[in-house]
Parts: sequence; C-alpha cells; structure tokens
Amino acid sequence: MLMDTLPSSSSAATPAIEVDSDRSVVEQLSRSDIFRDYLNAFETTTGLPLALRPTGSFQSPLHRSKQVNPFCALMATNNASCASCLRMQQRIETEAADGPKTFECFAGLAEAATPVRLGEKLLGHLQTGQVLLHQPTPSRFRKIVAQLTGWGVKFDSAKFEAAYFQTRVVAKKQFDSMLRLLDVFAQHLATLSNELMVQKSAVEPPAVARARAYIAEHQDGEISLNDVARAANMSGFYFCKVFKKATGLTFTDYLARTRTERVKQLLLNPHTRVSEAAYAAGFQSLSQFNRVFRRIVGESPSDYRDRLHGPGHLLGNGGTGRALAHAA
Repeated sequence: MLMDTLPSSSSAATPAIEVDSDRSVVEQLSRSDIFRDYLNAFETTTGLPLALRPTGSFQSPLHRSKQVNPFCALMATNNASCASCLRMQQRIETEAADGPKTFECFAGLAEAATPVRLGEKLLGHLQTGQVLLHQPTPSRFRKIVAQLTGWGVKFDSAKFEAAYFQTRVVAKKQFDSMLRLLDVFAQHLATLSNELMVQKSAVEPPAVARARAYIAEHQDGEISLNDVARAANMSGFYFCKVFKKATGLTFTDYLARTRTERVKQLLLNPHTRVSEAAYAAGFQSLSQFNRVFRRIVGESPSDYRDRLHGPGHLLGNGGTGRALAHAA
C-alpha cells in the first residue's frame, strides 16, 4: 500500500517572506514574454490599459499604462479623488478574489479585474477599464463636480470636463467579452506562475543548487529532507533555512511543486492515467496527491486532465482514471 512520505519542513514560513515570494512571482510574470505579448496585443486591439497588480498594492496599476484615461490621470493628481481610487482598489482585491468582476468609481468609470492564482493562493489581478459603460451627460458631470467640490478638491473644471467627455464609451456586452479574455489569460498566467516557482531565478548558494539537482534526479522515488540535506552537505535544520531563503519555498512545497509539474507533463499524453502519472512523479498515495495537486493547481487532477483532452476522453476504461483520482 502506498503511504504518504512527503516530509514536513522545520522551517516555518513567515508572512513577510511569503508576500515577498508572491510579489517576486508577479514581477517575473510581468517581465515574461507571454505577458508582454498579450499586453501589447490587448492594448493595441482594444485601446484600453492593461496591468498585472500584485496583492497588497492598492495604487491603481493602470495609471502607468500608455493607454491611461486622461480623466483618471487628472483624478490621480488630487489627494481626495486619489483616495477614492485607492478605496476602489481595495474593493477589487477583496471582491474579485474568486472570479472576474466589474466595478464603478464615484465618477461612473468602469474598471474590471480578474484574479491570478497560484493554486489556491491569490497572487494578484489582471486589470483593465477606465471606461464609461454609458454615454457621458452634463448632469452626470455636474454630480462629479459637486462631489469633488464637497471633498475640497481644487481643479480646473474646463480640463476635467474636456477629459470626462473624451472618455471612451464601451458597450456593456463588449466590455464583458474583454473581461472573459482576461480571465482566460489569467488561467495561462496561473500555469506559468507555478513553473516559475520551481525554476532557478537568481544566483543561489552551491548547496541549494546541489539540492535542486538531487531532487530532480530522485523526485520519482521516496525522498526525505535528510536525504537532500546530506546531498547539500548540511544539517537538516540549517538546510531548511538556507533553502527557504534562496527559493522562497520550503523543501516540502518545492518537492510537491516539482512533482506536480512532472504530473502535468505526463498528462499531456492522453493515454496516461492520472494514477500512473501521480506514481511516476513520486507521489506515494493518491489521497496525498489529490490534496497537493488541488492546492497547487487550483483544481482536481481529473478536471485538469479533462481540460487537456476533453471530458469524454476517460482512457477507454469506463472512467477508471477519474475514479482513482478521486480516491481518498
């Protein structure tokens, strides 16, 4: 009988380290060719700004885009109106955590966001917008002026009015379609984010490089923290500290992610059963594998496989692959 053998790391992650690690992944995603290509294509095609914002950063990321709305740019120069934008960014972080959603600021401009996840963890949001979903009218502008005046904002009314009435108007149906495109792309970024977590992203201590090499060579079998620590010529306790500092991951999490990436590669073959892929990647029990895969990828192994090959393709064995994948 297969047993759970993934070791528990003695190095507990601190919130600060986890936040830095998550932001590092978002930064790498932002610099990736796939993101830059998509950003250029999206902004060129739609004329709207696009940005990838990490969690915990409440400044509107769209202000840095070449496609920033002039009205929003003017709003950002005033503390009170800028504070209103910050409150909306806070809403985006909490209310768009589980799926794409559209928001409107006090001036009626729409902004949309869709979450980018690393398994079950929220890394950040893809955002676009700064558009009107309805035609601007003098009465709506007067309400904006009244609100700004009530906040004590000093502004050039003529400039604000010109910028407001030049704001792009997008039909709600068209804007929803743009948001669906962002959601699809967010899923691609989620896949890429896990790959980044198990890749070497910077110069690291030789001991960590030896540990990575040992894990890569032995990941398909039983492997313990002490085995890897010996390969790195360190004590288990010191190895945990050095490895976490260099990679941003505990040994346990790194090994789980490495094995998960191997499973995903094996499942590209439509004739490979989920259980076969799990065992070949080094998981020692299906219950452990299902828990780890769902945590890292954000869905069950069978659902992931169905997305690759279609829900009707169940290996020609009456669904044995799906049944095994859900075995406890």
